[in-house]
Amino acid sequence: MNTHYRACNLCEAICGLVIEHENGQVKSIRGDKDDPFSRGHLCPKALALGDVHHDVDRLRAPLKKVDGKFVEVSWEEAFTDIGARMRAIRRQHGADAIGFTQGNPVLHNLGASIYCQTILPWALGTRSRFSSVSVDNLPRMVVSRWMYGNQTVIAVPDLDRSQFFLVLGANPLASNGSLMTAPDLAKRLKALRARGGKLIIIDPRRTETADVADEHHFIRPGRDALFLLGIVHTLFAEGLTKPEKLAVAVRGVDTVKTLAAKWSPERVAPLTGIDAETTKRLARSLATVEGAVVYGRMGISTQAFGALATWLIDVINVLTGQLDAPGGAMFTTPAVDLVGIATRMGQPGSFDAYRSRVRALPEFNGELPIVTLAEEIETPGPGQVRALLVTAHNPVLSAPNGPRVDAALQKLELMVAVDPYLNETTRHAHYVLPPTSALEREHYDIALHAYGVRNTSRWNQPLFTPQPGALDDWQIFLRLAAETFSSSLIRSIVRTLGAIVTPRRIVDVLLRLGPHPLTVKKLEQHPHGIDLGALEPRLKTLAPKGIELAPPALISDVTRLEDHVSNARAVPPPNAVAPGGSGQLELIGRRDLRSNNSWLHNSPRLVKGPVRCTLLMHPTDASARGLENGQRVTVRAAKGTAEVPLEISDEVMPGVVSLPHGWGHDRAGIRLSVAQRHAGTSVNDVTNEDLIDALCGTAALNGVSVEVAHIASPT
Repeated sequence: MNTHYRACNLCEAICGLVIEHENGQVKSIRGDKDDPFSRGHLCPKALALGDVHHDVDRLRAPLKKVDGKFVEVSWEEAFTDIGARMRAIRRQHGADAIGFTQGNPVLHNLGASIYCQTILPWALGTRSRFSSVSVDNLPRMVVSRWMYGNQTVIAVPDLDRSQFFLVLGANPLASNGSLMTAPDLAKRLKALRARGGKLIIIDPRRTETADVADEHHFIRPGRDALFLLGIVHTLFAEGLTKPEKLAVAVRGVDTVKTLAAKWSPERVAPLTGIDAETTKRLARSLATVEGAVVYGRMGISTQAFGALATWLIDVINVLTGQLDAPGGAMFTTPAVDLVGIATRMGQPGSFDAYRSRVRALPEFNGELPIVTLAEEIETPGPGQVRALLVTAHNPVLSAPNGPRVDAALQKLELMVAVDPYLNETTRHAHYVLPPTSALEREHYDIALHAYGVRNTSRWNQPLFTPQPGALDDWQIFLRLAAETFSSSLIRSIVRTLGAIVTPRRIVDVLLRLGPHPLTVKKLEQHPHGIDLGALEPRLKTLAPKGIELAPPALISDVTRLEDHVSNARAVPPPNAVAPGGSGQLELIGRRDLRSNNSWLHNSPRLVKGPVRCTLLMHPTDASARGLENGQRVTVRAAKGTAEVPLEISDEVMPGVVSLPHGWGHDRAGIRLSVAQRHAGTSVNDVTNEDLIDALCGTAALNGVSVEVAHIASPT
């Protein structure tokens, strides 16, 4: 029996693990008590690392589609044919005819995260790039670029010292934190309350985190910006602002004050469902409690006013003087300094440098919103996407109007997927190139350490030796990049880079350039990781030119909010029957601790137990429609319909229904034997690619208008 120490790479918590293995088999996985960050904690997902590695459905060799069926081929045959076809498409139709899209597992993969952001985009030279960012944290990065001058300047709650934690649209007990690397959230939140702190949740659903909070307040989906404007109004009206406490200049305070003047808590209360006195009380606490912080995530990000809501969270943290202050919103000092790297490379993040071909939506950091993917494939003309490289991304289940994406992928002249599974998206590929498993490669969490609630660092050695001939993701991307060049000499030169520019060497250089005296070799001597201390003020370094509190694009976008408000209906009083009786409801998503988007449902231990893909509905809404618990119902939206079991519960507010994302494993042609037996329903069968945050192109996945009805029995 052998013992191996590493961090879990399946979510943002990066919990330290102790893995016992024998003869190539994982025997046990438990939390590493000597990890200074996670301190022995782990969640159910960590146990799935062994499941994924040993999964009989995981691909071990390249697949080629021949006459509609997949057959195994050699790596050389695959690369040679893919390269020839990509070069032909680029010669005939231009570089933009080759698209590239990546999912969030890339963030949890060292080699993929480096090569997907550097050599592959450089080699492809295409503007047709997409990713899961625009169904996730795009508003956060856009706001950071506008306010601080760099997309990677992102504050996290200094959770271990906070005294007042206000959370909107996030469920950290289920997500393990998001853009807030914080293992063992349950213990950290318990400690917050034990030292006299307060936890306040604002959410249309009484989440797992709300169940342990001091207060939970329902809010109508998509109206977080209104509630936050009510807080900003109160801060100015009661003389509670103190941005002068910050170490840098803050520009635009008077502009924000003028803007907020018309958004009193009394005005917004009928629209949000949160009474004016509660809004004022929370504003006063944020301004007067030392160590108060506002935090928001997916619920506020993926909505029609996600950028506005994200911006207003930072506005509040600035106005209360809680930004860059202990217990407030602080900045990590990671061993690999993303902000420093971006600054040295002159890469603060771009926005609107060009627009999408069909709908003219803005790019961000060289990527177009994922809502444009299907139309860019379907629509003829110069720049039409004819070939697509897909890595660790399943847009058929994760992008709005999944059925349209599903149909569009079938029209491609060439599709290449770098993925270990035949899933709902990769089944359309002409080639599937499977990488090694996470337990077969070295790893360092570049991005996740950069947003930790404590400064830590950890290098992860591979547990198993890959099979002969197996390739890591980065080696696949390097070869694909090489094959795009017409010159055989250049192809040869690019291929040789793999022997020189390895992920390990890149991380070692970045560590040496970072703020802590670390190297990969030193980290290898500390298999449990290294604690680098609590968060420290560093705003002067990160935003030396000061903070732009009133970016013009965001100030202008309030006009769109004003137009929306003029057509918005008021929130019904508590316990009232939802407006319209059998009419419109508002759909939101939800997170599950035992799930991770669409890519862990083939683990038996994570899908066992009660069915979790259900539609939550408030009892008054169910009664008004004559619906019963457990009944299968139809969810109908403007562009799609889905069937799902109904779960009646008062954990959602009246007028709101909730369906988790990542399910829908009932498509033909996939090889996910466990997931197929627990197929569930895809929420993106009813979401709409036309519903977006018009400012930045993020998909509005929350607040979708739907009708719910029982499924009539066949006559």
